[in-house]
Amino acid sequence: MNTETRRASPTGEVRPESKLRSYARLAKLDVYDYYLSIFVAASAVVLPLGALDARTVLTLLGFLIGEVLVTVALVAFDDLTGFRDGSDIKNYGPDNPLRKKLRKPLVAGTLEPREAERFGWIAALLGAAVWAGTLAIAPASPVWTVAVTGVLYVLALQYSYGLKLSYRGLQEIFLVWLGLSMVIAPYGLVSGQFSWFVFVQGLLFGFGPLMFGVYSNSNDVEGDRLVNRPTVAALVSERGNTIFIGALSFAEFAIGALASALGAAPWWFVLLMLPATALRARQYYLGFRVGDIMRARKLGFKVHRVSVGLLIVANLLIALGGPA
Repeated sequence: MNTETRRASPTGEVRPESKLRSYARLAKLDVYDYYLSIFVAASAVVLPLGALDARTVLTLLGFLIGEVLVTVALVAFDDLTGFRDGSDIKNYGPDNPLRKKLRKPLVAGTLEPREAERFGWIAALLGAAVWAGTLAIAPASPVWTVAVTGVLYVLALQYSYGLKLSYRGLQEIFLVWLGLSMVIAPYGLVSGQFSWFVFVQGLLFGFGPLMFGVYSNSNDVEGDRLVNRPTVAALVSERGNTIFIGALSFAEFAIGALASALGAAPWWFVLLMLPATALRARQYYLGFRVGDIMRARKLGFKVHRVSVGLLIVANLLIALGGPA
């Protein structure tokens, strides 16, 4: 037996992994895609390098640390609610071999609900403290950035806990807001300005979490319907969900195209984003033509990461005087 992966619990039962590993799984630390937002925001202010100072660097770093802690609280509470209402047990049960049960420590039995709830609250309180300190040292603090950060914090804790926004038909809207806020708030704190181009980038960044969510929901229909969690996939027919996700995929392209056409972004921005657009089309083909939803969901992470890379390139090109 591998002692690094199987541990004895105080009751004498053999654990499949250490508590530390179970908490890391609960925190979803391997899913770093939300945290890439700080690189999008930073790329909009990082040049010229001579303009950077310690407060700017510390503000970006502080926002990132707070963002990680708040997101950890969000996903921990989401797992707790999913376990309590039975949806995760259904979606990660023995009849769904494509899902890895250990990714849900409460379903796997490697953590107790009280441990998950305590962990979530510790992360939430630490996140509040870090963000409060970040706002205090930020080079700028326009009212709108403080408001966005505050609303982001409050709503993140209400996603599947408290008000349970994701159980009230607001999941898809929230996921876009999450990504948008994680880009525009740190940008505003270091620049003191509002930028329509950065706003557009925030919307496109938000499509990453949104598309993770809608493809997961397409796989989790039975569990969500069981607990009356009104995702679009659970509310409409299979064909309706196919049309909905197709419309979202096109909307992502349309946002960049309209931004270029209306002058909110450079004319070449829509062309720069075409690799991400092509991958999104590939994702849709895999999910709804081939019928492999979980493979399509996995591809969504690559789409998001490519999109983030292109957004960063766009900001650096503008800073360097890019195409006219």
